[in-house]
Amino acid sequence: MAATGASALPPTPPPDSTVTRAERFVWLTARVLEQRLFAHQFRGGAPDPVETALDAYRNEDGGYGHALEPDLRGPVSQPLHTAHALGVLDAVGRCAGQRVERVCRYLTSVSTADGALPAIHPSQRGFPTAPFVPVVDDPPSALLATGPVVGLLNRNEVWHAWLFRATDFCWQAVESLEESHPYEIEAAVAFLDSAPDRPRAQAAADRLGRLVRAHRLAADPDDLDAYPVSPGYAPGEHHFPHDYARTPHSLARSWFTDDEMARSLDHLASEQQEDGGWPVRWRHWAPAPTMEARPLVTIEALRTLRSYGRPVS
Repeated sequence: MAATGASALPPTPPPDSTVTRAERFVWLTARVLEQRLFAHQFRGGAPDPVETALDAYRNEDGGYGHALEPDLRGPVSQPLHTAHALGVLDAVGRCAGQRVERVCRYLTSVSTADGALPAIHPSQRGFPTAPFVPVVDDPPSALLATGPVVGLLNRNEVWHAWLFRATDFCWQAVESLEESHPYEIEAAVAFLDSAPDRPRAQAAADRLGRLVRAHRLAADPDDLDAYPVSPGYAPGEHHFPHDYARTPHSLARSWFTDDEMARSLDHLASEQQEDGGWPVRWRHWAPAPTMEARPLVTIEALRTLRSYGRPVS
């Protein structure tokens, strides 16, 4: 019998639960950062070890590099790495303070003439890079890179001069979209979900939802043949309702019926593989990027399922 006053231990998840299988996969394959992040998100781990692990990817210019985003190898800071870092800081409630001030200075230094971010800064040239991510000398502004960063900073109520022009760029880019592809739509949703002007964001999201429907950019897992894969994507690289509405609070949730979202989440849950991890759906071009990306995809899948109340433990 336990001693009086002893705290009860948390219940041990069954060995075949979704999260237990995923945890084994993470311990077998993940980088230290994803191990720490998994422990924080699903095992009550502290945020400090996550932040410490993330520091290994930070450069003196305030940006992040060192293949934090696995498809960009090499040490140099890149907007996509830095967006990834902000996502980690947001997940552990540390997206504020001097660290984010340094990030904003880096974002200012690599912005294009219109104040937004390129997908890939030319400094990536010479380092291994996924073949579907071109490196050019004078890259244009990209909603793909700018939208998620602006969204994360707005969600955390960060104030910085960089945000003014970057926000204007995002509004113009989102409201002028006539054709697009899933990753760009996801970036637009990331911006709109935290945009301070909520009526304007709602109107823009409604228009994007109609575009997604018209161009069949959200596949029904029960009828994949009816949904073409976007040009340049890998065979079978479909996107589903849950990819756009990662939480039930997203503006993109209203694009889909309850039945459509249920089928999407059923499909996501069914994708957990025998080793406990989720697959990388985009094009595989080298062993290390694919191996490093799978724990990221696995953690995101678990977060999405949990946000909709699906059992994961």
